[in-house]
Amino acid sequence: MFNINILKKVAITARKSIKLTVLVLLSAIILIGLVVLFYHPTYEVSLNGEVIGYTSDKSTLQEKINDYIQEDEENNIAFRQIDAMPTYELCLLKKDVETNDDEIYTKVTENSTPYYKYYAITEEKEEKFYVSTFEEAEKVIDDLEEKDSANQDELGILEKYGKELKEFTDVEKCVSELYEKKVVIQRATYATPSYTTSRSSAYVSLGINLINPVSGVITSRFGSNDSVRDHSHSGLDISAPYGTAIKAAASGTVTYSGNANDGYGYYIIISHGNGVSTVYAHCSQLLVSAGQTVSQGEVIAKVGSTGNSTGNHLHLEVRKNGVTLNPQNYVY
Repeated sequence: MFNINILKKVAITARKSIKLTVLVLLSAIILIGLVVLFYHPTYEVSLNGEVIGYTSDKSTLQEKINDYIQEDEENNIAFRQIDAMPTYELCLLKKDVETNDDEIYTKVTENSTPYYKYYAITEEKEEKFYVSTFEEAEKVIDDLEEKDSANQDELGILEKYGKELKEFTDVEKCVSELYEKKVVIQRATYATPSYTTSRSSAYVSLGINLINPVSGVITSRFGSNDSVRDHSHSGLDISAPYGTAIKAAASGTVTYSGNANDGYGYYIIISHGNGVSTVYAHCSQLLVSAGQTVSQGEVIAKVGSTGNSTGNHLHLEVRKNGVTLNPQNYVY
């Protein structure tokens, strides 16, 4: 009799548990059905902590923003700087509330700053005229060489970046304004003097491969004329947290490691042979000494803000035979 009573109690308890479980499952199904009926998953988009809208496809929206930032050759824009990028958070949105990708895109991009890329024709390192493309600049130099201009040895091409676009001059006018007729003095033998030709270009082969010395965001490009300096930028600035490891871009010998009080702060120069060298400036700590041989990728210093600097970053220069070149022809 005792065992039968226990079994009855167990059966009653089991039935109650099953009923409770069924009720919970039914409630969950009803709740999920209501959510699906009235809401749909989407992304809440914020800018500087303020909600600016909703998107159902954050990848496509962010890709459109990234495309806007990138180079626009048609308008001579090297890149566009956006002060703040949007953040995305998954949420449930009522089905009667529409997404607004176009409005979000406009709000993110409306306060962007374009940085223009163009080319300067120089004479004795003085900028004389500006053209839109390297091909135009090269044609100016080539045409003046064909005309055997007297100043052809002093002519060069400089790749420029800036927030303002210079006024361009067409190729024919550049050639006409820069051309100088040679004055040939006849000797008694009536022999004509010979002349040699040399010129600079935006890209120079180094004979070696460089790697990125640090990971970070480019904040100032080669040739830019920002308000923080009174000259065209001679290198590339890469922002990174204080103490970030800086690696040698290529193997070589350290020719300088120290602080010369010349605006670079603590910096290192590595010679890679064949007249090629790299410079790493504004460091917080130097880990190699002059005369030391280093391997490509070896940690040589740490990021800082010493010298004439407005924040933690690496100032990188690439030089050949004492002439500074655009680092972005070789890295980043």
